[in-house]
Amino acid sequence: MKLAFIGLGYVGLTTAVCMAYRGFDVVGVEVDDEKVEKISRGIAPVKEPKLEKLLKYALSRKKFTASTSYRDAVKADVFFITVGTPSKPDGGIDLSRVAEACKHIGETLATQEKVATVAVKSTVVPGTTRTLVKQKLEEASQKKVGMDLNLCVNPEFLREGAAVDDTFHPDRIVIGDDWGRGGKILTRLYKKFYGRKTPPTMITNTVNAEMIKYASNVFLAARISLINEVANICQRTPGADVEEVAKGVGMDRRIGPHFLRAGLGYGGSCFPKDVKALAAFAKGLGVEPFMLESVQKVNDNQPYKAIELAGRLVGNLHGRKAAVLGLSFKPNTDDIREAVSLKIINKLLEHGCTVVAYDPAATENVRRLLGNKINYAESAEECIKNADFCIVATEWDEFRRLKPELFKKHMKKPVVIDGRRVYDPAAISEKAVYAAIGLGPNKT
Repeated sequence: MKLAFIGLGYVGLTTAVCMAYRGFDVVGVEVDDEKVEKISRGIAPVKEPKLEKLLKYALSRKKFTASTSYRDAVKADVFFITVGTPSKPDGGIDLSRVAEACKHIGETLATQEKVATVAVKSTVVPGTTRTLVKQKLEEASQKKVGMDLNLCVNPEFLREGAAVDDTFHPDRIVIGDDWGRGGKILTRLYKKFYGRKTPPTMITNTVNAEMIKYASNVFLAARISLINEVANICQRTPGADVEEVAKGVGMDRRIGPHFLRAGLGYGGSCFPKDVKALAAFAKGLGVEPFMLESVQKVNDNQPYKAIELAGRLVGNLHGRKAAVLGLSFKPNTDDIREAVSLKIINKLLEHGCTVVAYDPAATENVRRLLGNKINYAESAEECIKNADFCIVATEWDEFRRLKPELFKKHMKKPVVIDGRRVYDPAAISEKAVYAAIGLGPNKT
């Protein structure tokens, strides 16, 4: 079975390379010439553990090819649409890239007699596949979906920083099919890919499959915002610690321990966009999305809790030197989309702080965005040197390993705001003035 992936971002490139690693013949189509050139040389354009190693292997075995031309995908049996669906100003999603991909796929299929399958992996609002996608494919290909063209939805559930592992070991596979044949083909494809370890597979209609993707992300986002709201209450309650609270709550089988890590809020390319998109979609249906808007509001305000803690510990922030450890929206990636660090940095600059930042992977991305508005360090130790206070904005393991003595040694006065709860409060409090998200005052 020959596969084509249209769009080589996190989802497209990771899934394509993993498929090629397992022996499928895969073509990846991407409009960005520079990205294709890098991928063809075995350089992953995004930081993702294990991805570049698998990419080089797939290229060396000639199982994967990156191209800017749809003609190179003409022999594919299955086309996966993996283009981006960015947010519009009103929070809705921009489907222009999906429409363009469908047009080009359709034109490619118009030259072929065989029945190919198109699977939508891009995150699209419910109803998109059976309307816009179907229409664009049929117009460009002059073929009929359900007869000489198969169409289905196959949402992805990959986490940045763990995308390769999630591809090889997913919790489930969801396939949406309104016409009956595409879903069967994808099921056979995944049985070949996973063998005896094929995960539970759910086949439903396209609208439900599209909604499952959104519902999954907004449920997880809601858990994060809810535990952060609990953390904010704990922070004002003497003796309270949200870490202990979350541990006890997570022991309840009805709730479970996952996504109960309080902090500065979520970021990245999925949760913020998907919460806004589903809220906008709901409003279009005449449904008032009270909870979705609350989830978003809590998350929008959460990064500034670090600024509040800094003000409590050092007083007036004007003229202070602030060290920010962590720039990517989460560890093990260089992605800074919707990163809380950017909100924190901009607010610190508004307060008149001098900001120096360090991240193991995302520094250059931030440099391209902020330029010389802030200073950039080459290491964590350099970052905190002579700083008045330090904010931990991303939970990189490198920061977890920092000894409390280093803050005392290098900072003017060791003041640490732990936005990601990476330190043991008792241990670090012996060497530094310490405050953390969800940690109440006067805790003994």
